[in-house]
Amino acid sequence: MRVKDKVYPAFVCFFDGLVDNSLVNNNILVPLMTLSVMPMDTEDRPVKDIIHDHLIPQNQIKVCETYQEVIDEINFGGAGIFIDGLDVAFGADVKGWEHRNVEKPTSELNIRGPRESFIESHRANSALLRKILKDENLIVEDVLVGERSKTPCSIVYIKNLANSRLVDEVRKRLKSIKIAYLRDAGELEQFLEDDTYLPAPQMLLTERPDRVAAYLGEGRVAIIVHGSPFVIVIPVTFFNLIHSPEDYYLRYPYSTLLRLIRIMGILITLFLPAVYLAITNFHQEMLPTDLLLAIASSREKVPFPTIVSLFIMEIAFELIREAGIRIPGPIGPTLSIVGGLILGQAAVSANLVSPFLIIIVAVTGIGSFAIPDFSLGYSFRAMRFIYILLAGFAGLLGISLGVFIHFLLLINAKSFGVPFLAPFAPKTTGRRTNTIFRAPLWKEEDRPDFINPKDVKQQPFISRKWVKSEKGVEVDGEEDNDR
Repeated sequence: MRVKDKVYPAFVCFFDGLVDNSLVNNNILVPLMTLSVMPMDTEDRPVKDIIHDHLIPQNQIKVCETYQEVIDEINFGGAGIFIDGLDVAFGADVKGWEHRNVEKPTSELNIRGPRESFIESHRANSALLRKILKDENLIVEDVLVGERSKTPCSIVYIKNLANSRLVDEVRKRLKSIKIAYLRDAGELEQFLEDDTYLPAPQMLLTERPDRVAAYLGEGRVAIIVHGSPFVIVIPVTFFNLIHSPEDYYLRYPYSTLLRLIRIMGILITLFLPAVYLAITNFHQEMLPTDLLLAIASSREKVPFPTIVSLFIMEIAFELIREAGIRIPGPIGPTLSIVGGLILGQAAVSANLVSPFLIIIVAVTGIGSFAIPDFSLGYSFRAMRFIYILLAGFAGLLGISLGVFIHFLLLINAKSFGVPFLAPFAPKTTGRRTNTIFRAPLWKEEDRPDFINPKDVKQQPFISRKWVKSEKGVEVDGEEDNDR
């Protein structure tokens, strides 16, 4: 390379496979070898400024004063440019590693709505959010987590909506994490959550950009982790975890019906085995005589107590479900269906369990599949065994004690300072109705007040300007916006 009629030896350092070779050739090597021979009016400028401003047309060039800065650039898909005789080096962003294309979501399927999912590149994920929101106030703030891995993470929020104290708290927790390697958003979730032992997730992990964009529009904060296709949304409440992205794309009567079905599925998967055990062992008077005799006759040849049979079938069902997930390809679902049918039929034929118990366990498993958030589903699957134990020891009294303690834990829980059961416990004064029942979109005028957004108003009182006002006059202008 020649600058000011003097030849400077130079070399470029990078990892093959992490960079785009065409960028290295066209934007670094070729310009350094060809542009340096062209006449330039740079006699009074230092050599490093000439190289930085004129000889490297790459759009992202960083002047590095230490070897560690160059190493960090190279490890993350950059190229280090060293010029003999200079006390600085240059880092060029020429990332070009292989990654997945944007595909359909796999864990949050939907019939209606966008069908894009996040991928493992955090820059592509932030671009997906910007494509949806198109808001100049959308801030993507980069933070490195991991003393060895230096995993890039991004705090995403809308500057004039998200509460400043919430953003500061997220930033403080993220920067205070001391860990060697960070590989996935699930690991980061465990370092950020308020209560490790709470039997419920305190953050929402989703792979859907439209869902994250909707929560950002409410004043929440998202965290993108490089290398993970899931984005963390905080803060969340219990009701956010039982909502599905599809709820907002369907008419509100259908959405409300689906939410009630999900709540029924939660109650079934959490309490049905325990209630069956409590009634058959302690409270037989609650059953009609014919049903009681049918249950007793089906259990006549079963050698185990009901609680033992129940645990056998529940554990077997969980094993079949886990095996169906781990077996690759289309064999997994087939194994789950065939294995469940064969195992259930064989258990009844061998008089290990009663037919009624097979029905109870099957309905319980079906109810667990209605929970949209997989982390919440794991929580209820674990709590189900605790309720079975309580029902086996004290019947409905034990279940009532478990519900009381369970609610105490949930009421006391917080997600980044927001009560987990808000807006019901504690009761808030906001007009937000999007919890169990969903109101029409044109009536959801306010953002959730328990998040304390900077702008509570989401849309005007009359958002459909084509409707008639209360006085029968066509709505026009901005007078009705302040109603």
